[in-house]
Order: sequence, then structure tokens, then C-alpha cells
Amino acid sequence: MKVYHTSVIVLGEERLEISDVTKIVHRAVEESGVRHGIAIANALHTTCALFINEFQASLVDDLKALIGRLMPPAGIALLGQSIIFAELDGPRQRDIAVQVIGE
Repeated sequence: MKVYHTSVIVLGEERLEISDVTKIVHRAVEESGVRHGIAIANALHTTCALFINEFQASLVDDLKALIGRLMPPAGIALLGQSIIFAELDGPRQRDIAVQVIGE
């Protein structure tokens, strides 16, 4: 069994930003050399998030509206799915840890 660990950097440009990081995470999985196993991606910061959904403009708009209602203004991969990064307190440099386990 092989265990591969790396970290990828996401650079935010806005205070509240929603980004598709599927390709970044996929590239890390390919670099691992693992063909059968599991990949785990983890945002290493408390004011950002990772989740899986279809990446569509309407989703981004809805998320920004929801987050805007939940946060005060100053506080501000399955098939067919994307890994989405949400910056909630940027702009900042963020790290995403990717671990791949398998053979």
C-alpha cells in the first residue's frame, strides 16, 4: 500500500470567492501514482471550506448570497461533480492538503 501526501496552494483575490479546484486536486492525485485507492482533500484553515457539487454560475451566486446573509459584511469528486473551494476571509494564500492512499 502506498501513501502519498502533498499540499497545493490556492491564491484568493477577493474577500469572498468561490473557485473550482478539481483540476488542482486531480493533478495531485495523478502525481501520486496511485491508480486504485482513496484521495482526501482538506482545507487547512478555519475561514475557508471545501465541498463537492456541480460548479455552476447559479450555485456560485446562491452561495455568495447565502454567505452574505450569514456573515456580517466585515466578517466576510464524484462523476459530474467538482471540488469547490470557498474563500470566506480573503484575499489570502491557502493550502489544501491532499492525501492519496492505495495501490
